[in-house]
Amino acid sequence: MKKATLSQDQLLSLLISRDEKGFNYLYDNYSGALYGVIFRILTYKEETNEVLQDVFVKIWNSITQFDANKGSFYTWMLNIARNSAIDRLKSKSFRNDQKNQSIPDFVNDSMNLSTEQKHEFNEVQNAVNTLREDYKIIINKAYFGGFTQEEISEELGIPLGTVKTRTRAALLELKNILKEFQIILLLFFIK
Repeated sequence: MKKATLSQDQLLSLLISRDEKGFNYLYDNYSGALYGVIFRILTYKEETNEVLQDVFVKIWNSITQFDANKGSFYTWMLNIARNSAIDRLKSKSFRNDQKNQSIPDFVNDSMNLSTEQKHEFNEVQNAVNTLREDYKIIINKAYFGGFTQEEISEELGIPLGTVKTRTRAALLELKNILKEFQIILLLFFIK
C-alpha cells in the first residue's frame, strides 16, 4: 500500500492546525534528511538523536513563524536543524560529555532517505555548486560543515564582515537559483 503524499501547503495546513497526522508525516518524510544535517555537525549518534527530537519540537512550536517568501519549508527546517546542532556543539554539557567519550559512535553515511528528500538535498547541493568559489566555500562550511561565521573567518583568514557579506550574497543568489530551478521544473511538467 502506497503512503499518501502531501503537498507543502497541505502539510503546512495540518501543522498549523496542530493535526497529529501532519506531525507524523513530517517526521516520517523529513527525519532522515534532518538527521543527516545534524549528524554532520555533531558526529555522535546519541547527541544527534536528542537534537533531532528538539528540532521537531521547535518546528511544531514555531510553525506559524515560517514565511514562504523567505525560502522553502525544507530550507527553513534545515536551518532549524543546523542551528540546533551548532547550539548543542557549543554547549558546555556537550563539551564535557565529549571529554568522557573514548570513541565516537559513527553512523553509516548512506542513510535511507526518501527519493523526495534525496532530490531536495541534491537540488540544494547542486545549487551551491553553481556559486562562485568564495561563496561556495562559505556556504559549505556554514551549512554542511556546521561552522559559525566567526570560525569561517578564522579558518579562511578573512574579516568577519567579509564572511557575513559573502554569506548574505550567496544566500540571495541561492534563493534565485532555486526559484529558477523550480520554474524550469514547472514548465517541464506542464508540457
